[in-house]
Amino acid sequence: MGYGGPPGEPYAGPPVVPPSRLSPLILLIDPVRMLPSLFLPLAGVLFVGGFSPTSFLWALVAVLGSIGYAAVRWATFTYQVSADRLELRRSLISRSTRSIPLDRVRGVDVTTPPLHRLLGLAVVRVDTGAGGGDKQEGEIDGITLAEAGRLRETLLRRSPVARREPGHAGVTGEAAPGRPEGAKEAEAEHEHVYVRVPSRWFLYGPLSGAFLLTPFALVSGAIGLIFQWGREFGINERAAWSAGQWLWQHPLLLVLVAVLLVLAMPVVGTVMYAVLNWNFTLRRRGSSLVAERGLITRRSVALEHARIRGYQIAEGLLERRARVGRLWAIVTGLGDSQTRGQLLPVAPRDFALKTAAEAIGPFEARLRRHPPQARRRRLFRAVAPWLVVALAAFALGWAVAGTVALVAAALGVALGLDRYRSLGHAYDGTRLSVRSGSLPRTQAVVERRALVGWTIRQTWFQRRSRVLTVIAGVGAGSGGYAAIDTGEDQGIAFAAEVTPDWMRPFLTEP
Repeated sequence: MGYGGPPGEPYAGPPVVPPSRLSPLILLIDPVRMLPSLFLPLAGVLFVGGFSPTSFLWALVAVLGSIGYAAVRWATFTYQVSADRLELRRSLISRSTRSIPLDRVRGVDVTTPPLHRLLGLAVVRVDTGAGGGDKQEGEIDGITLAEAGRLRETLLRRSPVARREPGHAGVTGEAAPGRPEGAKEAEAEHEHVYVRVPSRWFLYGPLSGAFLLTPFALVSGAIGLIFQWGREFGINERAAWSAGQWLWQHPLLLVLVAVLLVLAMPVVGTVMYAVLNWNFTLRRRGSSLVAERGLITRRSVALEHARIRGYQIAEGLLERRARVGRLWAIVTGLGDSQTRGQLLPVAPRDFALKTAAEAIGPFEARLRRHPPQARRRRLFRAVAPWLVVALAAFALGWAVAGTVALVAAALGVALGLDRYRSLGHAYDGTRLSVRSGSLPRTQAVVERRALVGWTIRQTWFQRRSRVLTVIAGVGAGSGGYAAIDTGEDQGIAFAAEVTPDWMRPFLTEP
């Protein structure tokens, strides 16, 4: 079947193909995934029945019922890609159809959890940018890896944006009339790898706060499970309270546990970074930018390059000391951009900027500093609240609390100065950039063509300091990127430099 058309004629779209079903192998996975939800009911049936033949029979009926339910779900679900939309149909009890226009597709996420990898299956999630949540997206759970790759290419290449991209010759399919034989294969094989994350970068994992605090999160989760499921195993609240009192009476043991958790932080952080970002690869494949990662669960996210409007780099405090950072793409309408838009995990900052310049576009302009009033505002916010707490504590005779507040105020001086040094904005004629924050510091680089408007905001306190905040409205990413506490003339000049035609009516005197 041909997906193109004669030269000079508008694209009419491919012929409609019949609906497709999931792979039958998904019937081996669904019952296994239901086991956690069936564990407690089955355990209760066996305990109540005293592990008699009758209780085992009821447990078997429950397992067979879950298998039958999975078979019915498989038989009543179909998906179909037509000329301009993806349709997901389910007719289990009531018939439902989810229709996703292809021109709304922002990205395609191909994930292979462990059981799927064993059977050569994948989960395809379609991001439409409708609301940033999974309920607004399409999910096809249980197709072969080959079908998942073909479906991803089809969904991305059939959108109008992809077809208008320079050098793009239509969508996936057989060669159209007038195209050289084998053009489709050559196009599909055209691939450029920007980076494969080396294993030595796993050592950057502990620098990220999310990975560094993993041991404490695991302990908290284990305690929560004990309280949630404890009664099923004969552990009541009185027993848990007695164990807590015993630990409190042995402070050395508590100190030992705390020390072990602290020592485990870098090790567990490195392991978590490796598991989540194993063999992280960023490549350009046809009209898409594809990021693949994961050891246990392999995840592949494809973003239409024509919809990418810039990038964002974030650096935590420890990451800045080590000169490393994380990189995301700013994509029009992309939901969950913090994970789906990720272009690099924690990596050397210079390398991340080089990758962003190669994959998206360079930005060479130096950031302009903000006026001294911005520094005073940051110092006041970081120090004044702690001074108030310290004065109140000393007035009430709480010397320890007052001393702690004074220490926090002293640390606030360094924090305020760092937040001021992080402020900046610039424009190089094609892209604008704004930077702010300290824990973490975030810098966004956005193409001028992505701008949809400006918001100039000035609070009462900002008016007294003669500063203001200029927010660049963008139809991508978070929707707005702010140059915080610029000088009054400086902020207006920045907006006028980027979009002089927009600002001229407001700057011209009557």
